[in-house]
Amino acid sequence: MIYLDYNATTPLAPEVAAAMQTYIQTEYGNPSSDYPLGRRARAAVDRARGQVAALLGAQPAEIVFLSGASEANNTVLKGVAHRLRARGNHIITTAIEHPAVVNPCLFLLEEGTDVTFLPVDGRGLVEPEAVRQALTPRTILISVMHANNETGVIQPLAEISRIAREAGVWLHTDAAQSVGKIPVRVEALGVDFLTVAGHKVYAPKGIGALYVRSGCAFTPLVHGASQESGRRAGTENVILDVALGEAAALAAARLETDGPRLAALRDRLHQLLADGIPGLVLNGPVTQRLPNTLNVSVPGLAGADILAGLPELAASTGAACHGPEVKLSHVLAAMGVPPQVGCGALRLTTGRGTTDAEVDRAAALLIDRVRALAGH
Repeated sequence: MIYLDYNATTPLAPEVAAAMQTYIQTEYGNPSSDYPLGRRARAAVDRARGQVAALLGAQPAEIVFLSGASEANNTVLKGVAHRLRARGNHIITTAIEHPAVVNPCLFLLEEGTDVTFLPVDGRGLVEPEAVRQALTPRTILISVMHANNETGVIQPLAEISRIAREAGVWLHTDAAQSVGKIPVRVEALGVDFLTVAGHKVYAPKGIGALYVRSGCAFTPLVHGASQESGRRAGTENVILDVALGEAAALAAARLETDGPRLAALRDRLHQLLADGIPGLVLNGPVTQRLPNTLNVSVPGLAGADILAGLPELAASTGAACHGPEVKLSHVLAAMGVPPQVGCGALRLTTGRGTTDAEVDRAAALLIDRVRALAGH
């Protein structure tokens, strides 16, 4: 199998698997227990917290471990809405957010919170001035993803953060796709909350982290004992915390070399496909996107039909096309991609395990499949 779906999930890094073994087999202590087994578990969690903080340029005390990006996003959106309800009831987000942001916002909408879903341009970018214009005296939170999971477009968060700071409004970003692929530093971005997903950075599924700037607070999503400084109750999952910490340290060490390599593979794939498929369309910007993400369309064909004939290739599509009915992803729809173009969307994402030979083979398979479907 040629795996080109690293934005969906990543394999477990060998270094991460090795770091987990001790805590799977022998070091099973509860971090809250005050004897050597428990203290060693506490030290492991603290070390992991420091590793995640170092990757983000944050302080260890600003990192909360939880089950993943969905919980992190829900925690911020619902937690801030509930904590600041006396001050305001308005949240600003975008039309291209992941469902882990969109659906909590829709839930809050039903509860009486006002939510503004900002449009994007044809490249998938949010205009910072649109954020400014959407602000009201009742705005309590802005949530704009750092990089889009479908197109890889990177939003101008630093500009948006300046607007948020001037207005005294907290800023959250879902950075599940960008962490580990490009430098993500909380001070440079100017964010108050930032979401990390373990399984996007070669750690297991079921673990994530939330950066919470010192001085920012929310009503906890999970109530119970005082773990995570009272911000997320439940006995710490030492195994998964250690895994995310090791993955963060590995990402920090590889960032300078991985980024350019992934970009070269992505661009090689794009060029091969463009040379072999007349009329190929790039969805999203040429620059200002993740180095590993390529979203292209074959107009007149269905992406699902293309991939259905290639069981040896793992990739994603951007639309559901059944006969005359076309349902574009909400991201492509928000970008104004025409249905006849969006129906043929393919998301091809490279990762650490991708080779030149795999890229060449994937391109050849896709070109042959498109020609067969087109009757050439």
